[in-house]
Amino acid sequence: MAAEFDASEFVDDDFQTARKSSGTAAPTREEVDTKVSEMHQKLADLKRTQQELERERASLEDIRRRQVEFTTGRQEMIQSLTRGVGLLEEAEFAARRDAEQMAKSLAGLREALEKVAAIHEESWSRDNLNVELTRATTAVENARMEWNAARLKFEILNGSVAEDAALEGAPATLGEALREKSYAEWCKLGLALTWPVALAALGIFVVLLVFLLR
Repeated sequence: MAAEFDASEFVDDDFQTARKSSGTAAPTREEVDTKVSEMHQKLADLKRTQQELERERASLEDIRRRQVEFTTGRQEMIQSLTRGVGLLEEAEFAARRDAEQMAKSLAGLREALEKVAAIHEESWSRDNLNVELTRATTAVENARMEWNAARLKFEILNGSVAEDAALEGAPATLGEALREKSYAEWCKLGLALTWPVALAALGIFVVLLVFLLR
């Protein structure tokens, strides 16, 4: 008995595969142009996205820089302002204290000036000479104490600027000063320092003499 016919036995699988592969059509020019256009579009989109990212990055970096400048500047100004406020408060307190002391000294000097200027020797008599002279001497001594106290507090009363300018060329030591000045010069200097006292004593002597001779 003859075997049944099987058509698959006469099919060459390798031939069929090669046939299918050789049957795939090559892309046309239009398809290639379309693909190229798509690639260009994708590249343009990527470039635009990159530019947007660059702008965003630059904006964020600028914000970060400004934040750092703000933080640093804020800390510097807080330190500077705190120090400035403290220094000015101390200076204001010292100036206010000095102003109060100056006002008190000014009032004391004015009062002493009024008391000394109110002394009139011509109104003294032989009977009240001793009392008036004691009173006047007391007023002068009190004025001198007030004056010396004010000079200790305020350098402006000592004429320190003029004295410093005059002492720029002065000898550095007392020995040099003594060697540079002659005996006659020291006599003149001593006379210049003592003549006010001598004159005051002479005036008092004359006043006493006048009242005693009345």
